[in-house]
Amino acid sequence: MPRLIRLYILNVLIGFGLAAVFVALLLWFDVAGLWGLTARSSDGPLAIFLLWFMHGIVFAGVQFAWAIMALARKPDSGPRRGLPVLRDLRPVPVGQEKRRDRRATVRF
Repeated sequence: MPRLIRLYILNVLIGFGLAAVFVALLLWFDVAGLWGLTARSSDGPLAIFLLWFMHGIVFAGVQFAWAIMALARKPDSGPRRGLPVLRDLRPVPVGQEKRRDRRATVRF
């Protein structure tokens, strides 16, 4: 299996695991009465599954993006010094055309 696919699958599993923990904490702390709503409803398990699945998609995407950005190599060119210094700054004249009178060009 290619290394990138293995990285993707691993990070998706981590993201869905984090989503499971997040949804469990939402239910445990009964945020906005979520536990009471899902416990009393016949569609409660479906709601919990959808909550977990949708959060899993988001968390997996963020986890994979973070892992990809962490792969970037920094150049070994020494310390960074910020933006280059601009030394030859001179004002440049800019021409402006005469403003037209808009009332004269409007036709009904």
